[in-house]
Amino acid sequence: MPFPSATFAVWGSAWLHGVAAPDDTLDALAVWAEMHEVVADDEGTATTLELPARDERAGQLAALLAALRKAGATTARLVIPVPGDVRGLGGSARLASEAVRVGEAVTLPEAGVAIVPETVADSVIRWTVFDLPTTSPGEHTPLGEADHNLSTAMRDAAGTLASLDLSSNRSGVRHEIKERVAASARARWPIGMPQKALRVWQRATEVAVMLEVAAEDDPGGAMSSSATLRRSEALRPLANAIRIARCAAIDEAVRVLSDHAGRH
Repeated sequence: MPFPSATFAVWGSAWLHGVAAPDDTLDALAVWAEMHEVVADDEGTATTLELPARDERAGQLAALLAALRKAGATTARLVIPVPGDVRGLGGSARLASEAVRVGEAVTLPEAGVAIVPETVADSVIRWTVFDLPTTSPGEHTPLGEADHNLSTAMRDAAGTLASLDLSSNRSGVRHEIKERVAASARARWPIGMPQKALRVWQRATEVAVMLEVAAEDDPGGAMSSSATLRRSEALRPLANAIRIARCAAIDEAVRVLSDHAGRH
């Protein structure tokens, strides 16, 4: 459930705009892992950004931040791709495949790169930098619209699930949900983080945890095939609304922090 890409997008953009210190940015990312490795996906990207390639000794996050600034990066965006929707990833099949597998990515259109973080060992995240072939951004949804759509999807899903009588009998499920939400709440945000964006992010995270638990609570043979299909159909729009709300919250945070930098 943690999204290191969201932390990178917000803090990285804040640092690139001069409203966050580099040490604070690195400390915020350290919440997700004790060790961070950086490699470039191909030789061309490695040469352009002066970063190690996959088969070389990995670099550090500080070097990545410096390379991004040198390459002209100013703004980062969170992308949460799913099969069939990889908008914002520049048309690269390799990048899309890796981002979908991991479930997240950061794009920096001005620098022409995207970054995919992956937990490769206990408390070790590897950030792989990919070439971003085209720099057209993914679809942007205003924060208010994304929040409204999340509420609507929640109501629709709740009604359908209730009609299927899918109450969970899993022991300790409430405690499990609380623990998963707490794990995501470890994220640190810069001074000036807009509260509305933060509220939408937290709300989407709480709903995502409940959806995750519901998806794991497989009733198996207790449900007919038609009921299983209806259950899946009820959850799919909600999962999409969560994804859009998360991206909208991070986009808004980056926008506000960038505007703050422009006024100083």
